[in-house]
Amino acid sequence: MLRVVNRVFLGLVGLVLLVLGGSVLAVGLGAPAPSWWIHDSEHDVLLSEAERTRWQDDGWWWPVVIAALAVLLLLALWWLVAILRRRRLAEILVDTGDGEGALLRGRALEGVLTQEAGRVAGVAGARAHLTGRRTAPEARVRLALEPHVDPGTALTDFTTGALTHARTSAGLESLPAEVSLRGVKHGAERVS
Repeated sequence: MLRVVNRVFLGLVGLVLLVLGGSVLAVGLGAPAPSWWIHDSEHDVLLSEAERTRWQDDGWWWPVVIAALAVLLLLALWWLVAILRRRRLAEILVDTGDGEGALLRGRALEGVLTQEAGRVAGVAGARAHLTGRRTAPEARVRLALEPHVDPGTALTDFTTGALTHARTSAGLESLPAEVSLRGVKHGAERVS
């Protein structure tokens, strides 16, 4: 969901900037100004003397401008951090029992969990992702169920089989999982 919102937001911001920048460039090169444009010709300045000094003597103007720019900066930084933050867990710290630890690649455990989940009766396809911290991983699993499969049974088989095996093989005390179930599309059956 975040990926879709991010792409739509980037597309809208890019479109607005392209339209504004293109119109500024076109008017600056001598094209007639559009009817919605705030300036009249290529020799018109972006901010006139009156527009720049309009609220200069009001005590509220500069604090409001600075606060608005600070909020925009904080939102932009939050968005950048959200984009750059890694969604997947790269490695898991496994307790080896000798006081040392071993690192298990997150993708390896994801692959094993995906393969074992795909072998559960009634599961047509599976996909697993690990999130969280390397000392306390969490699994997000999507299971595509075949038609006429009881979702409760498939979920129980997955949690007692593949998920339990992944937890014990990695030496984890717990492996919380968020499992999404969906049905596979299938053609209509003929009734006679």
